[in-house]
Amino acid sequence: MEIPSSVDMWLESAAASFGTPSYVYFMPLIENRVSQLRRAFGRRFALSFAAKSNPNPAILAFMKDHVEYLDVSSIGELRSAVSAGWQPLRISFTGPGKRDAEIREAVEVGIGELILESVREAVLADKFAAELGRVQRVLIRVAPTSVPKGFGDQMAGRPSAFGIDWEDSPRDIRVIAALKNLHVVGIHIYSGTQCLKPDALCENYRGFLTIFREIYAGTLPKPEKLVLGSGLGIPYHDQDVPLDLEAVASGISAEIDSFCSLPQFAGTQLVLELGRYLVGEAGYFLTKIVSIKTSRGTKIGICDGGMNNHLPASGHFGMVMHRNYRMHKVSAGARPGDVETVNLVGPLCTSIDKLAVGVALPSLEEGDVIAINNSGAYGLTASPIHFISHAPPREILVEASGIRDVTFISDLPVTARPADQ
Repeated sequence: MEIPSSVDMWLESAAASFGTPSYVYFMPLIENRVSQLRRAFGRRFALSFAAKSNPNPAILAFMKDHVEYLDVSSIGELRSAVSAGWQPLRISFTGPGKRDAEIREAVEVGIGELILESVREAVLADKFAAELGRVQRVLIRVAPTSVPKGFGDQMAGRPSAFGIDWEDSPRDIRVIAALKNLHVVGIHIYSGTQCLKPDALCENYRGFLTIFREIYAGTLPKPEKLVLGSGLGIPYHDQDVPLDLEAVASGISAEIDSFCSLPQFAGTQLVLELGRYLVGEAGYFLTKIVSIKTSRGTKIGICDGGMNNHLPASGHFGMVMHRNYRMHKVSAGARPGDVETVNLVGPLCTSIDKLAVGVALPSLEEGDVIAINNSGAYGLTASPIHFISHAPPREILVEASGIRDVTFISDLPVTARPADQ
């Protein structure tokens, strides 16, 4: 599948046909990203998609035919994945707050692996597996002591809910491995996300390989599967330099090959777990300017969708200081050079509902449509859609066969929004 020659043509069509606010996901861009990863790393990694980055059922169904595995972080995501056609054996279940009933249901449906974040989860999984007369496959998540500089979100080297601390792993792994109804098939490590620096990513992967070697220098049997959190980032902001994937691959491939040649890892499958890197740049959030005003010398565009639909773009999803997402005016007719500086806000009754501050865009009028780029991951489902009870945005899929509405919000009536809104 080729990427459409004009993304804006499809965005305009989506806005005209389905209204705003809405998310538009380009399947050709996701497919291209998967192909880039396959070319860069060859057969060194199987790919796993983190459903939490975008759990829309249409996205999950698409991924079923493009990556080997799916990782879910709740029983709701597991149910959605199975409904979308995923076989449970291809699914893993990560997350530090798994409830008893979630662990039991996951074991009951035959999930491929439970990723254990603690001894508590291991004991519960062993209990439920025994009650169901099964042996449950598990991966043990290990939290490293450090992560290289350059990661947007760091999950290592500090007190964390995620995984077993590396310094406690000899004790805890022995306890887990002794449980009779669990089969430890490998280790899972995810130490940081949103990194655009190839050297830092390669250093991170080297750390993972060192941990794997040290763990399997002991008494554990040869691992079937080792999962590496990719950490691969995307360029959200104008100043960001896109990740050089080829530099990452060339910087670490020889060491991966050397690692896989060791007797204890012969036949072990390495899995690269990815979320935003697969879907983030394939998505756009569309919002319409409903009102223009000038306040104390600043031009403000008031939009029909804001923080309630796209929390990350407002700067309240892990960002220390607000930085504008990449965005552009979709509406036709913008003249080159006809640019002004504006603030964009949403429709909510709060001063923190800001989509952009001091962003340079072609001259705006009421009715213009703005596309916020890099919105395919952690967009709608990371946002407070119930706040002030605005109707939820649509979700639109662009694929080889055309364009279609794939809106999925399980607890809101999507038909409640007037067709012309």
